[in-house]
Amino acid sequence: MKVLCLTGSIGMGKSTAAATFRRLRVPVFDADAAVHRLQGPGGRAVAPIAAAFPGAVAPDAPRGGPRVDREALRRAVLGDGAALSRLERIVHPLVRDEERRFLAAARRRGEPLAVLDIPLLFETRGEGRCHAVVVVTAPPAVQRFRVLRRPGMTPDRLRAILARQVPDSEKRRRADHVVRTGLSRFQAQRAIRAIVRGYRPAP
Repeated sequence: MKVLCLTGSIGMGKSTAAATFRRLRVPVFDADAAVHRLQGPGGRAVAPIAAAFPGAVAPDAPRGGPRVDREALRRAVLGDGAALSRLERIVHPLVRDEERRFLAAARRRGEPLAVLDIPLLFETRGEGRCHAVVVVTAPPAVQRFRVLRRPGMTPDRLRAILARQVPDSEKRRRADHVVRTGLSRFQAQRAIRAIVRGYRPAP
C-alpha cells in the first residue's frame, strides 16, 4: 500500500484537498480530528493533559465525562515553548498510535493507497513515514483572507501560528507534489485526480 502525506500551512486548502481524496475513495487519516477525539470526553489525552496543565480540563462536560477545554489549553501554552513541548510529548505519541491503527485497517482491507492528513508534517519531521508528500499552497493574500474569516481569528494570532510553521516556500521545495488551491477548485481537484492515478493501479 502506498501512503501519501498531505500537508500545508494554515488556510492553504488542506481540508478541501482531503475531501477530494475521500471523494476519489482514498481513505484519509485526519490528524486534527484525532486530536479532537483524544481531547474529547473519554479521550486518552484528557487525563495526562489534566495532570500537566491544571485548569485545562472541564470536569463537567455534558456528555461522556471530562474533556479538554481547548481555549484554556491554548492560553496555557501560548508563548511558552516549554509548555508547548510538554503538550506535544503527550499528544503526538497518541496521534501516532491512532495513525498506525488507521494504516493497519487500510492494509487489511487491501487498500492500494491511503492519505495521512498531517498539518505539522515537516515541523514534526514526519515525512519519512510516507512514500510521497503532497503540499497544498495558495498566494499569501488568499491564505490571509481565508484564515481571517474564521471565528476568533485575529491578525496577531495568525502571525503567531505562521511563526511556528515551516514557511510555505520551504514546504513546496520539499514536496513531491504541489497542489495550488488559489486558482480554482476545479484545477486543484484535477491535480489531485492526477496524483491518485499515479499511485493507484488502474482497475
